[in-house]
Amino acid sequence: MTDIDCKHTDPRYEPDPASGFGTLNKNLRRELEQGFLAHVGQADFPCLGARAALAQDRLGVETAASIASAADDARIHEKLAQWSSDACPDAQTFYSLAVVFAGPHDLDERGFEAALWDRLGRLSDIDRAQGHPHDPDFSDDPRDPRFALSFGGKAYFAVGLHPHASRRARRAPSPVIVFNLHQQFAALREAERYERMREVILDRDAGFDGVPNPMIARHGETSEARQYSGRAVESDWVCPYAPAEGGR
Repeated sequence: MTDIDCKHTDPRYEPDPASGFGTLNKNLRRELEQGFLAHVGQADFPCLGARAALAQDRLGVETAASIASAADDARIHEKLAQWSSDACPDAQTFYSLAVVFAGPHDLDERGFEAALWDRLGRLSDIDRAQGHPHDPDFSDDPRDPRFALSFGGKAYFAVGLHPHASRRARRAPSPVIVFNLHQQFAALREAERYERMREVILDRDAGFDGVPNPMIARHGETSEARQYSGRAVESDWVCPYAPAEGGR
């Protein structure tokens, strides 16, 4: 029985007559949120930005049913567009929006990568269909070294986490996509804090995992799309998503 099938019988789901499926009840939502926050809250968790957002109560958490399903895409996009409008990051204040999914929990790294890009692609299609412009400081082509996601006119860097990730920092109890505003990276650069923070995170990540992360690169050197899933992708890797007029 798959995670989706369990939605019909698992008591943690509440029936939704309109869709024929179940919606996450408050206990499951709380379980998903607490599991993710406990992962980020580890004392030696390497990402200082995520830890700062958590400490500042600016780490937003949304829950959704399945990372392999489009059922929650409209709601997730609505939250992202609102986040773009409301968040005001600077060199001292960090914002991240995490979407924690109830499953599937059995995806290997390639399976998670495929599901991640299906969600990101469809969210991007919704954004474009609603008439939001792509952030003009970034490219919408995932082959371009200047690529970034864009929702509500603001650029984002996405971080995928899941139970079977090879990197320990990415190995969360459930599938997660964390959306980080590029605006806060720009603020750090302007305050001349970005490079030092980056060095500390890389050192912490190497210590947390035992070996350095081979996928880390500066924005503009290579497309950041290669880093989103957390898998060590091949040199000839091709992003599963390509923007197209009119959506999918």
